[in-house]
Amino acid sequence: MKLRCLKVVLGLAALTALAGCGDDEKVSSEEEARRAYLGLDIMVGKAMDLGFAGFNAASSANIPPQTTAGKVKGTLNITGQVDQGSSDNKGMRLKVELIDYQDDATIKTVYATEAAALPALDLQLKSIPTGTLSGTLVGAFLMTGDLKGKVTLNLAMNGQLQGDKTKVERKPGTTAVTGTATSDYGTYAVNITR
Repeated sequence: MKLRCLKVVLGLAALTALAGCGDDEKVSSEEEARRAYLGLDIMVGKAMDLGFAGFNAASSANIPPQTTAGKVKGTLNITGQVDQGSSDNKGMRLKVELIDYQDDATIKTVYATEAAALPALDLQLKSIPTGTLSGTLVGAFLMTGDLKGKVTLNLAMNGQLQGDKTKVERKPGTTAVTGTATSDYGTYAVNITR
């Protein structure tokens, strides 16, 4: 009788463990890796805007800290360097700090970063304002909400710019974002055009 009870308990424990493996709140598939980045996509554009604001406020390549709010909630802080001078080509080497941050109300994920290891957003903007953009987003993000846990992104982006002397932005539908998202569950491919 005791052996039968032990088998039942072990069987229930195995079922519980298997149910946990399919937890769709963690980054454990390519679709969830895609969603993990999509929740940050608006932030990339905002970071670029803050990089330009820092460039305009700076007296050297080091920009003063720049801050803006998430569309839903939270704070985005940007520090780093932006190439100085009057060239229509600019390099931005930015550090991204997110505090309880959410831009996309449809992707109900809130992001934060670790102060000791801020993600790096490096951008090369060529022939501003209507040229091209290339760059990388590399670092770890802590997530709560629809997606939970820590995800480390290692992404490259290439696309086109649009705008004028007062505003430069990514041209919609032209930015290819490729790379990987790594969580405790594995490494998953990201391949998105925004």
